[in-house]
Amino acid sequence: MLSVENLHVRYGQIEVLHGVPLHVQEGEIVAVLGANGAGKSTLIKTLIGWLEPSEGEISFQGERLTHLSAWERVRRGMAIVPEGGRLFRDLSVEDNLRLGAFLQDENTLKEQLEVVYTLFPILAERRKQVSKTLSGGEQQMLAIGRAMMSKPRLLLIDEVSMGLMPILVRRVFQVIRELREHHVSILLVEQNAFEALKIVNRAYVLENGHIILEGQPDELEKDPRVKAAYLGG
Repeated sequence: MLSVENLHVRYGQIEVLHGVPLHVQEGEIVAVLGANGAGKSTLIKTLIGWLEPSEGEISFQGERLTHLSAWERVRRGMAIVPEGGRLFRDLSVEDNLRLGAFLQDENTLKEQLEVVYTLFPILAERRKQVSKTLSGGEQQMLAIGRAMMSKPRLLLIDEVSMGLMPILVRRVFQVIRELREHHVSILLVEQNAFEALKIVNRAYVLENGHIILEGQPDELEKDPRVKAAYLGG
């Protein structure tokens, strides 16, 4: 579904990603784990089209995306949950959701609203509430819901657990696992390796802009480098 080959990304003269390769198959949840400054958010921003690579190729469902704009990638079935959510804070829950469906027709909008409100009943209860008055966990749910409004095939999620209490982190990760029932594949970039490895099919470890490890969760959990850096081992 998603194929990334030899991806290099620069900020000015500073190269942040150094030849990154990765792939996501249909129906998979794949994590990219790494510490602050590893290049995870740069990777996500490049995949959605907010940054342009200096070298490398990005393909989605067999089509090269490298020079397409973000909205063109959304039209083709990609969506992003950005770090911090980036909600329209002065708009209601439902208005935020409707903006996520800006490329969809009215029937699809209604269909996706039903999907989102089934996933997040609390958002249905608070559909008229101004989004900035929601709790941190509810705002993160709204950010995921808004991305789901575009009826994506691939969802890119950037640091979904950041700033949340542990009980909310577990709930959000549970919802991410449930998204596969809606025929959505997921690429998750995340510092919280402990929770991420519970729900993913595969994971990569990104360190200083390089992929240093790739494997299934049980393999990575046993790797001494992962245990020491991310699992408290």
